[in-house]
Formats: sequence, C-alpha cells, structure tokens
Amino acid sequence: MNVYTVGTFDLLHVGHLALLEYCSTLGDVVAVGVASDSVVHSYKPNKPVIPLDQRIEMLRALRCVNIVRPYYELEYVSACKELNVDIFVIGEDWGNKPHNIAVENYLRDIGKSIVQTCYSPRTSSSGIKRCTIAQSRRVARPEKHDQVFGLSS
Repeated sequence: MNVYTVGTFDLLHVGHLALLEYCSTLGDVVAVGVASDSVVHSYKPNKPVIPLDQRIEMLRALRCVNIVRPYYELEYVSACKELNVDIFVIGEDWGNKPHNIAVENYLRDIGKSIVQTCYSPRTSSSGIKRCTIAQSRRVARPEKHDQVFGLSS
C-alpha cells in the first residue's frame, strides 16, 4: 500500500513526526509532498523559514519516509497517479478548495482512501515561530550588551 501526504514541513517538529509515523502504519511506502515556497505563499502570508531543499533533506533522513518530492502547484491528482497512491492522508484543516475537491473525487472514483488526521496539540510550526519571536524581543539588544561588557564593534 502506498501512502501519500503533503505539507510545508517547515521547522520540522514532533507533530510532523507523529503524522509521518502514523502514515507508516497505514502502508508499506510513505511518500511526502513538500510545498514549494511559492505554493505556501499562495495560501499563507509568510514563506517558510527553512528553504525547500533543506526541508526535503530533513524529511529524506527520516526512517518512516520512503519518498520525498516537492510540488510547485496546488494540485495533487498528478502525484497520486504517478505514485499509485492507495491512501492519501490529510490534516484537519483540509477544507474544500477546488484542488482538494479534485483529488478527493479522483481517489473516490478509483476506489482509493482518504484518511483525515488531527494535528498534534503539542506543537506547530506557527507556534514555534511565535515563541521564537517573543523570546527574541525579550533578549537585550546586542549593542547594549556590548556596552555593559566594554566591547566595541
């Protein structure tokens, strides 16, 4: 059984790992589609922090992942065909956009499954970003720190 899931996978965290490990329980091959920066920017206000090639490299290093491939358009049917997907795993925020409906219809028409998962309440990339920004605002500015210790630039 071939399992496919898609996402940004920015700031790889335990929620991503939980999703990918769950995917590995559903089939023999886990394929992951990684959204390019332009795709992410088409539905989110900010581009990913981690460059696409690095996100791909990190995912390829995981034991529970067999195939990693970028995608450059919000369209999933072609990847499902190329990968001969049996199960497509989606997140709880999937929604009813045309590209989502298209892949749902395609998979349903050929007798394949869609499994929707809940995100891990433990963490999210957006939460990590918010925490990082909040912490960076609390840190003393470097030039003040340098003055305290008698350092010059």
